[in-house]
Amino acid sequence: MSTVSGKRTVGVVFGSRSVEHDVSIVTAQQVMQAMRPEKYEVVPIYITRDGRWVTGAALRDLKSFQNDNISEMIGIKDTMISPSVSHHGFITPPVSGLFSRSQLRRLDVVFPVMHGTHGEDGTLQGLLELADIPYVGAGVMASAVTRDKIMLKAVLSHYGIPVVKHLWFSRHDWLINPTPILDRIGAEVGYPVFIKPASLGSSIGVALANNAEETRNYITIAANFDRRILVEAAVQGAIEINCALMGNYDIRASVLEQPISWQEYLTYEEKYMRSEGPAGMKGAERKIPAPISPELTERIRQMAVDAFKAVDGRGTARVDFLVREEAGEVFLNEINTLPGSMAFYLWQAEGMSPSDVVDELIRLALDAHTEKRKTVYNYKTGLIAHAAARGLKGIKK
Repeated sequence: MSTVSGKRTVGVVFGSRSVEHDVSIVTAQQVMQAMRPEKYEVVPIYITRDGRWVTGAALRDLKSFQNDNISEMIGIKDTMISPSVSHHGFITPPVSGLFSRSQLRRLDVVFPVMHGTHGEDGTLQGLLELADIPYVGAGVMASAVTRDKIMLKAVLSHYGIPVVKHLWFSRHDWLINPTPILDRIGAEVGYPVFIKPASLGSSIGVALANNAEETRNYITIAANFDRRILVEAAVQGAIEINCALMGNYDIRASVLEQPISWQEYLTYEEKYMRSEGPAGMKGAERKIPAPISPELTERIRQMAVDAFKAVDGRGTARVDFLVREEAGEVFLNEINTLPGSMAFYLWQAEGMSPSDVVDELIRLALDAHTEKRKTVYNYKTGLIAHAAARGLKGIKK
């Protein structure tokens, strides 16, 4: 451990260049509040909207983020997590000046609390893999695949997990010639449809279109948020059912919930701003447990576990489904590897407090890192000596 007191030093990384930046800030405050002070030395590491990394005690106070210039506040210092295995932590400040020296602080584990791009999509996970620092949640591949709605549907379809009818295209192709794309949507998917940026969450940039004119307008908006666009058939009369997961190998599925929307789908405001809860994140109204049959409940829970294993998930996730019970239809909609509020409310229904959830996720992160250490990465061959003796010509790549 990194501290004399025996506590684990946990770096909580949040913010980042993402349209879900604000949600990340609120979730991070919940996570830090849930960490037991007798077990953890919590180090907040905040990535600003423009990509600047900073640390400091003020980052543990939600009110500090009402200041647009939080990185200029007293006690806030520039920092960075080093990719070097020899550092195994973060450097503050990353560049020392004439009258200042950089300080290295080791981290026992990193708890990423990112939503969306530049954090939940495998980018931060890649940095932590290079640094050989244990971290909470999914690895690089699972993070990248689940964040990209197009790739996720391809993987799920391969494993026989039902997804809704859909098609996708690039922003480039849309801007060059939208007419063939609109024709395909009408012929292959049919109205109404949901338009979604491929790699964002389920609210920002998402719209329900009932005809070609609305579709054209909403695709133009979605194209501002991503270079690839997904168009899905709207499942008429479906309800949303969500399930949280936890584990590395023996995956545990939570009680199911049914979020209740006053509109045709959950908007950003309904998810995060309609009602108050811990740190203002109670979000949409919910029915827990979801009012569906025991048989359908177990089917959905098993499908969530199967999907999590299919993408090589670990740690935690919230899996979202669209369900038409009378028709016996279940479609997997999304897998969120770093869900808002870390799905604390679902685990509370299972008898786990937020502190219990944090403890378990950190334990799983350390176990995953122990498993990684069993893999051989350093393998020396005679190739260099052979090439040096014979020259590079003719060496196959």
